[in-house]
Amino acid sequence: MADVISVGVNLEAFSQAISAIQALRSSVSRVFDCLKDGMRNKETLEGREKAFIAQFQDNLHSVNRDLNELERLSNLVGKPSENHPLHNSGLLSLDPVQDKTPLYSQLLQAYKWSNKTLGTVPPVMKCWISRGPWPSGAEPISEAGAAGGPHDTSEGTVRDPCDQRPLQSVHGARLQYHAGLASGLLNQQSLKRSANQMGVSAKRRPKAQPTTLVLPPQYVDDVISRIDRMFPEMSIHLSRPNGTSAMLLVTLGKVLKVIVVMRSLFIDRTIVKGFSENVYTEDGKLDIWSKSNYQVFQKVTDHATTALLHYQLPQMPDVVVRSFMTWLRSYVKLFQAPCQRCGKFLQDGLPPTWRDFRTLEAFHDTCRQ
Repeated sequence: MADVISVGVNLEAFSQAISAIQALRSSVSRVFDCLKDGMRNKETLEGREKAFIAQFQDNLHSVNRDLNELERLSNLVGKPSENHPLHNSGLLSLDPVQDKTPLYSQLLQAYKWSNKTLGTVPPVMKCWISRGPWPSGAEPISEAGAAGGPHDTSEGTVRDPCDQRPLQSVHGARLQYHAGLASGLLNQQSLKRSANQMGVSAKRRPKAQPTTLVLPPQYVDDVISRIDRMFPEMSIHLSRPNGTSAMLLVTLGKVLKVIVVMRSLFIDRTIVKGFSENVYTEDGKLDIWSKSNYQVFQKVTDHATTALLHYQLPQMPDVVVRSFMTWLRSYVKLFQAPCQRCGKFLQDGLPPTWRDFRTLEAFHDTCRQ
């Protein structure tokens, strides 16, 4: 047996285990070949049965023997050592996207470079290192002067420029000095979510002011009444059950009803229901949470929410409300207008529920693409 290498794996046992796996596969193949061939090459039926059973038993014994040998060798292989040369940084080698994040290989190169710098260097470099200039506390010292510190004046403090001994103390001091400089620079450029100036704490950003215009209720009432007079097919009932915020109940002919929840003169949400559906809760308030029982009006509710996102003009909220009501009025012929693309009134049992935001033409939900 070969000695176990530093990673903790017995290579000879590992090689024998691979051979045992190949032998086990061959034994299993012979078992299936025996079953495939069946009973043959014997004159009598009894002789064929005995020969088949004997051969089959021999093949099963071979499988059992090879399996036991593989289990024995697997116990001799051993487990890989969990001690990594770079401690926890060695776990970076397990990154599945190592090609995109070569951090482990870079750390390994830096580790090897630092080991080389602590070894022997050419005499010319030793002379350069011995001359300096050296920062305070990082003067080159020899092994003899290490006990007294970098400023020790005892024998051995001054090195021979042509000395061939390792310069662990010299390079260790220089590496410490540069590591301290790098640490200071990196602390100044610490990673943060926002790009702040280096070394200066960013001031707290001012809180964004709300863009909603607070309009008096009288102005909102006047805008809604003017829109109500614009469309004879549409009746609008305004109420304020929760203070100054208005809620509209829009009845469009005998087709549908729309609950519009407003904040000042901005529309927050809409719920579309059928003309015959109940839009009130048990306590007599408008039901702004439950959806329609019919799929066609659920589709119209989704399209109305999309329209709210399309008609956006915060500086002129009255124009937004008037544009949305104009778009909503186009549903007065929800069950009468054909699709402008396919020309059909129904598709999958539904009428054209989409209305174009500019032309107000009717389309099926799948035909508008």
